[in-house]
Amino acid sequence: MPRKLSSIAPDWWDYTTLDDEILKAAARLTLDAMLQLSRPGFRVVFYDTLEDFYLAEALEYIAAWRQSSADNPVGICGPIGPTEQLPLVARLVNDLGLSINSAHFWGMDEWYLDGKEASTDHPLSFEKADRELCFSRIRPELAMPDSHLHFPKADTSKYRASWNGVRCAVMQGGQGEIKHWAFNDPPRREGVYRNAPPTPEEYRQLTTRVVDLHPLTLVQNARTSGGGNVAGVPRKAISVGPAETWRAEKVSIWHAGTHDNPFGQRLTAFMISKKLADTSVPMSLLADHPDVQFNYFRRGIGTCDVEMH
Repeated sequence: MPRKLSSIAPDWWDYTTLDDEILKAAARLTLDAMLQLSRPGFRVVFYDTLEDFYLAEALEYIAAWRQSSADNPVGICGPIGPTEQLPLVARLVNDLGLSINSAHFWGMDEWYLDGKEASTDHPLSFEKADRELCFSRIRPELAMPDSHLHFPKADTSKYRASWNGVRCAVMQGGQGEIKHWAFNDPPRREGVYRNAPPTPEEYRQLTTRVVDLHPLTLVQNARTSGGGNVAGVPRKAISVGPAETWRAEKVSIWHAGTHDNPFGQRLTAFMISKKLADTSVPMSLLADHPDVQFNYFRRGIGTCDVEMH
C-alpha cells in the first residue's frame, strides 16, 4: 500500500507521511520524557539559559581545534542557523591566544543560483556570514589559512576531496522545519519513489550535491532570514551529504527553539532514540550514527498542547 500523501506538499515526502502513531507518540513527550530518550550513541542535553547554550556550542569549535596539529589536522563542520555561536568562537580563539593554523573548517551548505553557488556579495550567502561573523574577526597570527576554509561550490569535487586526510571531530547543525540537517531535505515523490521514499541505505550514499528544496524549507528561510519574502529565497542549494556526515566522529544538533517548532524538536529525537530511520524525516537517519548529541534550550522546547490564539 502506498503511504499517505503529504499534508504540506503532495508531490514531496515529509514527516506528515509517517504513521500517525509515531506522530502522536512524539507529540506526547514531556520534557522529562525527552531526557529519557538518551541511549548509547545518542544523548539529549538541556541548557537553562541561551548564554550557556551558545557558549557550549562555541566551545565545541575550541575543543575540536585544540586537537589539531600539522601532522594530524582536525576540523569542524558548522552551520548557518544558528549563527549566534560564531562571534563567540572568534572571541574565544583571540582571548585564549589559540593558534588554529593547522585546523580546518567546513561550511555545511550554500545557496545555488543560476547554475553556480551564491557569491559572497549575495545578502543570504552562508560563506559571507561565516567569514563576517567569525573568521574575519580572528587575529591574523592565530587564524587558519584560507585554504583550510572549505565552502561548498557548484562543482563539489574540491569540497568533497577536502574531507580526505583531515579528521572531522564534530559536525554541528540546526534542524529545519522539514527535519533536515544542512539542506538534506526529503526527496520529491516521483519516479521510483512515488509509493515509498528512498531507503536509509540509499540516502546515506548521497554526497555533497545540489538539492531541490522542499516548499517548507523555502517558507522557513523566508521567515528566518528573508523578511518573509518567499519569492526571494533560492529554490536550490548545495548541501553537505550524509556520506560526509558519517565521516564526522560526532554529530551535534542545536535546538534553540527558533528554527523548528515544539513538535519537530520532539519528533526527530524520538525517532533517533527508537532507531526509526525514515528518509521522509532525514534527521532520523542519524539513528544509525555512532555518536549523536541533541542540545536544547529548555525554554525553547515549548509544548504540543492545542490551543487557540
